[in-house]
Amino acid sequence: MATVAQWIEGARVRTLPNAIAPVVVGVGVAAGLGAFVWWKAALALLVSLALIVGVNYANDYSDGIRGTDDNRVGPLRLVGSGVAKPRAVLTAAWSSFGIAAVAGAALVVASGQWWLFGVGALCVAGAWFYTGGKRPYGYVGLGEIAVFVFFGLVAVLGTVYVLAGRVTGVAVGAAVAVGCFSCGVLVANNLRDIPTDKEVGKRTLAVLLGDRDTRALYTALVVIPFLLTVLIGLREPLALTALVAVALVVPALRRVLRGFTGRALIPVLRDTGLAMLVWSVATGVALAL
Repeated sequence: MATVAQWIEGARVRTLPNAIAPVVVGVGVAAGLGAFVWWKAALALLVSLALIVGVNYANDYSDGIRGTDDNRVGPLRLVGSGVAKPRAVLTAAWSSFGIAAVAGAALVVASGQWWLFGVGALCVAGAWFYTGGKRPYGYVGLGEIAVFVFFGLVAVLGTVYVLAGRVTGVAVGAAVAVGCFSCGVLVANNLRDIPTDKEVGKRTLAVLLGDRDTRALYTALVVIPFLLTVLIGLREPLALTALVAVALVVPALRRVLRGFTGRALIPVLRDTGLAMLVWSVATGVALAL
């Protein structure tokens, strides 16, 4: 039976910035529009956190029962390592999705925008079918697109919309930037796992592109947010403070461009996630002010 510490590790705490960052930016945009409501912001954060924990447990379950996690570098896999029964991990995944659904439903009711129920259903479906089902889209190179859409565009713009009732050009720019950062985290993860994914037939985008082009893709993904910062800064000069996150990206980018592999890429995931969080906090505060 898995310990509490192992369940926490299985939730992949290092991925939580992917859930926190878009909400922070979205709240900042909404606050700048004079539409900050603390309890709506809290519910949006709960939805995002519950979804990412749910997708992490769902991935652990689906990959574990397929045997693709039997020889994997990185954080503990509950099912693959045998420390937790598949059914228990599956229950944890759907419990997390349930929490996200309840919090999301409260936001929909509060906003009165009933079509958002459809968006919520798509988010849960996207989380499950990433590695779940008979034909998981994460196994055919579509994972990065889903991350960009759900943890970039939907998460940021959805937060802005439920708070302010509208979106702006700055919000779209921030959403694209966060989406790129989130994709960067996943690309770094899949770059690390190219050898083991090839062995089990998991065709991630990194496997399809190959080592060299995946490193080029990562570089583009972590540079784009700072180009967008400059553009946003033309309208909101204080947003240029987000350039401080460059200090976190540089060490990660250096490892990628120098050809590091395996466990040596784990710090890249950490630094990319932290860079995204720092960028989001700085940008969110700037836009709020």
